[in-house]
Amino acid sequence: MTVSAAVVGVGESEFGRSVDRPLDRLVVDACRAALADAGLTAADVDGVVATTSWPGPDTVSQALGIARDHTAAPGIPAGAGPVAGVEAARLAVESGRASVVLVYYGYAGSKPGGPYSFHAHDPVKASLEMPFGWYGQPVYFAAWAQRYLHSYGLSPEELGSIAVSNRKWAALTPGAQRPQELTVEGYRASPMIASPLRAADCCLITDGAGAVVVTSSERARDLRAPAVRVAGSATVAVGPSMTSYFTQADDLCSFGSVRSGPRAFAEAGLNPVDIDVAEIYDCFSISQAIQLEDLGFCGRGEAFALTAEGNTAPGGALPVNTHGGHLAYAYIPGIVHVIEAVRQLRGERGAAQVPNARTALVAALSGGEHSTLILTEDG
Repeated sequence: MTVSAAVVGVGESEFGRSVDRPLDRLVVDACRAALADAGLTAADVDGVVATTSWPGPDTVSQALGIARDHTAAPGIPAGAGPVAGVEAARLAVESGRASVVLVYYGYAGSKPGGPYSFHAHDPVKASLEMPFGWYGQPVYFAAWAQRYLHSYGLSPEELGSIAVSNRKWAALTPGAQRPQELTVEGYRASPMIASPLRAADCCLITDGAGAVVVTSSERARDLRAPAVRVAGSATVAVGPSMTSYFTQADDLCSFGSVRSGPRAFAEAGLNPVDIDVAEIYDCFSISQAIQLEDLGFCGRGEAFALTAEGNTAPGGALPVNTHGGHLAYAYIPGIVHVIEAVRQLRGERGAAQVPNARTALVAALSGGEHSTLILTEDG
């Protein structure tokens, strides 16, 4: 009998900027919330996928009371990690290595050094890039944005459509960190961080965690929440390494999504036109735009026009980042996008619910690594 995997539980911890709670406790909180959402307990779990370096699966398993003899796997760090983690959980369930797999990710963005500390310990960057000011995620992605503007003839102001669209979704989402309305004029008044990227183009600073529970579709039928089937998935590594990817990539207008997307679509038997909801990694507005194009939702150089026409906003033809994304909801990389996709397919999103959502795409990157996930209603 062919076994298919489904997401049956999702959960988030308290989150925000400078949350007064240790990261390991936030992760445990999110895991407990996901298990409760599924109607399961730690005793049911026989697989754990950790997509963050701390806390590890041993620490989390002990805190939750998961049996010592279980399948455990580390994951890719940062954005693509939680998406690839769901794929790993899926493979574990479908191969019979585990029956209930817990996937988690935690992030402490407001720790000393903040996101900049992620690359600060890289000796190559410390020696060859940082002394010359070629450092920090806004600077890296500003180069990608400059290349994009040059290649496709856009003005810097046209970049604002993505920030404006994502903010509209955040306004409909309780708990979003940045729910305030953003107009085009407000975007233009946003401080310049690294030209052409303004503060509104940059993701939030967040402390928090998220978790997902994956099991078989057969078992899912007996659980509390509607199951969401993992219909297709793909994770690729296109190189170069994280050390040089953002600063030395051959093509600054395409990510690994150009490869992971078609593979995930093929496995699911779907095409971009079949997707009802897309949750796309938006560490910066330019990353959302490039992935929209890589994944086939529009042609090269067309993502900002697609967005400016209202297609990705509430009521649009292609709802994107329906919780506000990393620009406006929370920057707990990747995992909050998976959670949002599941909630949309369950019909749980209230004012932000996309009518008749049956299929969802989640896409995220970690340097040259990229993961795409296709989710559908189960049954």
